[in-house]
Amino acid sequence: MRFSVDAWDPGYGTSTEDDAARTKSSARVELDVERDPGDWKPVEPRPVQQPAAVLFVDGVRRIDAQLWVHAGEETTASLAICASYAAGVVCCTANGATVPTVAVRRGVFTAAENAAPVVTNAGTYALQKVKRDDPDALSLGLQSQLADVELEAARRARESLRHDEDLLVLDGPLKGRQHLPRAIGFIKTHRAEYLPAQLNGVVARLDPAHRSPVFRMGTSWDRYAWYLRLPGGAGAPWAGVVRVECAADLTAGDAVALANLSQETLCRYASVEFKDSRAPQNLFPIAGLERALRRRLGDSALLYRALRAAARA
Repeated sequence: MRFSVDAWDPGYGTSTEDDAARTKSSARVELDVERDPGDWKPVEPRPVQQPAAVLFVDGVRRIDAQLWVHAGEETTASLAICASYAAGVVCCTANGATVPTVAVRRGVFTAAENAAPVVTNAGTYALQKVKRDDPDALSLGLQSQLADVELEAARRARESLRHDEDLLVLDGPLKGRQHLPRAIGFIKTHRAEYLPAQLNGVVARLDPAHRSPVFRMGTSWDRYAWYLRLPGGAGAPWAGVVRVECAADLTAGDAVALANLSQETLCRYASVEFKDSRAPQNLFPIAGLERALRRRLGDSALLYRALRAAARA
């Protein structure tokens, strides 16, 4: 029996589902943005002018406690969560890497009409109202607030640089952030198939630092996209492959230029197995930023005790 071992820690799942598990997307796909579908083949990296700075944006979240918000009668209660979340930016230049921006927030998320901020001796959880009283709505509300903090962090970091020769790399899809200039979304995992089977084969044959041709796709929002294989991925056919996105309001030529830039830029920051359990997709700057942000969230046990004490008060 011939087999290979997925490089990702099983605790994170896998970087890609197998062919049977991936769902076929209903997205509208235009395949002829850069090349005719009949001429699709891996695109080799080519020399490009490097940006003066590469800004990596990411965020982390943690649920500190689940609450029940009681109405006038003790028999009626609404679900709530108290969460800590943070976002930041790593700025990589020829002089090294810095973290110019970090923002930390705490919030209580609930649909309860009588809800109020939760004040504890370890800090205040600001009230964030959601529309429905169910766990999915609470999680989506938290994710929406985290996305807003990521946008704030990116804006502040760019203001501190004061030049327009940077590249902004957002961990995750670009949705809701397409208006940011010189920005790309970086998606580590694959749960859906956007390409026809024969073109998926082109992606599976990519060598390190090679990419697919650019295509355009639309679901509830439009964007350009391409697949890129990072160095170090081994094993499954799509090991080390990421999907990269940019805004649909760019010209096709500008999207192709960003795709070429991503080959030269992102591959330099690919992680390695002995340092990261999600290598190579979890880029070094993003992995370091996640660790720093989790430290900024504070001690979870202390916050939990503070919430219990506030509930008894």
